[in-house]
Amino acid sequence: MNQTIDETISLETKKVDVAFSSAYRLLHPKQVVLVSCIDSTGKANVITLAWCMPASIHPPLLVISIAPKRYSHKLIEEAKEFVVNIPAMNLVKETLFCGRRTGRKHDKFKETQLTPLPAKIVQPPIIKECVAHLECRLHQQTTTGDHTLFIGEILAAYADEGIFDGKYNIHKTKPIYHMGGDDFTTLIPEITSPHIELNRNGK
Repeated sequence: MNQTIDETISLETKKVDVAFSSAYRLLHPKQVVLVSCIDSTGKANVITLAWCMPASIHPPLLVISIAPKRYSHKLIEEAKEFVVNIPAMNLVKETLFCGRRTGRKHDKFKETQLTPLPAKIVQPPIIKECVAHLECRLHQQTTTGDHTLFIGEILAAYADEGIFDGKYNIHKTKPIYHMGGDDFTTLIPEITSPHIELNRNGK
């Protein structure tokens, strides 16, 4: 049976506006990282971030985005080093704690019982319980609206044996992904590798 134009339109998905204040969450879930840094006395702090991404392969650079009001912003700006640690779902409570408390008032390593271990190159420690680590030296920083982008040069990168071989083995580890607010999710052990045909223009 033929459909009228009105019937066809009614079958289409309706698009609704999203407030600019939550528009960034259309890009979520985002992988969560625990960034360790130090103050001028060498005391370590941890900040939970979902705004972290690769920026360059050659040289190896990554970007973390932090609001200037955050305690870790000052520490990274002054020490010019930090470590991006990758937690798994067994650390989801500790991850939320480190994102909801300030290092100005809390010793997050002590209160979460996370274990600081010496890094290979930089001064801030790695977090033993995390499954992977990227040691970074501050390469550049730039202000973007109400956040600062800290671009780090990766000086060392390593992971727990058996969980990473060019990509994570999601049968052995469950990275944390932030949905928004206090909600998190993880990956399921289902991988799709689609085969596509290129058109004559190579697009």
